Amino acid sequence: MSGHSNTQQLLLAGPRGRRLCLELAMEADQEVRNAVFWLAHEQDPGKGTSRVQLTFSSTGSGVAEPPAPSLEGFVERMAALKLSGLDDPSLQAALQRSVDNARYWQPPDGEDVLAALPEITAALFRIAEQVVAAPSAQWWPEPRSIEQWAVDWRVAEDPAPLPKNPGKTLADWAEKTRAEEVQAERERPKDPAANWGGTWWSIPHGVIQTVGKVPTGLSLVEDSLGWEHATVIPVRGIGRTLEVCTAEGWLALCRHYPLDVTASRRHDWFRTTGRHGRWVIPDWEKVAAEWDAVHLTVLGYLSAAGRALAVDADTATVIAGWDPDSTLWLTDVAREWEGPRQAWRRDSNRDQWIRRR
Repeated sequence: MSGHSNTQQLLLAGPRGRRLCLELAMEADQEVRNAVFWLAHEQDPGKGTSRVQLTFSSTGSGVAEPPAPSLEGFVERMAALKLSGLDDPSLQAALQRSVDNARYWQPPDGEDVLAALPEITAALFRIAEQVVAAPSAQWWPEPRSIEQWAVDWRVAEDPAPLPKNPGKTLADWAEKTRAEEVQAERERPKDPAANWGGTWWSIPHGVIQTVGKVPTGLSLVEDSLGWEHATVIPVRGIGRTLEVCTAEGWLALCRHYPLDVTASRRHDWFRTTGRHGRWVIPDWEKVAAEWDAVHLTVLGYLSAAGRALAVDADTATVIAGWDPDSTLWLTDVAREWEGPRQAWRRDSNRDQWIRRR
């Protein structure tokens, strides 16, 4: 990656980037892992309810329990930590764990809260330095590759065609999104802290969506449903592709094509970001008039997904439900390409995807 210092700052600006660095630190040092176990529990919004810690002690054994780690001691150990063996498997595993822990319908977990503390983010800087210099991370800022793959989460024996007529799909999506917003404004409470949930993602479903690397992309899915099988379809497309490499690319879409989703996203996005105010996402039907495809780079995801991004003084947006290195095809320019479809299955024992044929 060029401009390493700036890239480090980008990586640590986003909750998913910070979590990636924290995951790598835990994998490298058992004491760091133990400290995160205790400190994250203390920081977790669900402490005592959704997250309960049980401890066992033997009274009269003469063995004292070790004291809980201090935040200051943890910061010192993190700042001095040097990673080794930052190869593709280790980075992929940390990236996968970061994606797996993204959640936009409830508060962030204790690990994400811990990593966002200013002193912890600062201590993660050396980790971020080593990450952005790793050969296996050099593709993270890269634009959409020519070779693309659509994923059908079914077995190859149950084939399905690629989605068609994206224009109608986006028109239907826009109509339903506006209708949901009107209904939410009428029926849902204005209090952002009210116990209410709804639509939380910010991209349209039903258009062709592709990834550039297989099996890498099979494991980088937000809110995965635990699929065990995947049919991978070779796809090629032409036309104008917008690269979302940083938050600014997404913000440009929201400023040029804003679609108000305040009432429908208010409660979920307040829980995940703590922000109360007006929310917008891109109007994807209008975006399609200018762009044929939009690609979110891995670095764009790590630096921008899951946080409140200021569109203007009164309005913000969230990238939610959009996987890293994923391309949305907004017009009818993508086609199934020559070559066979691939059948993959997930080996749950090794948490790996294995190609069947």
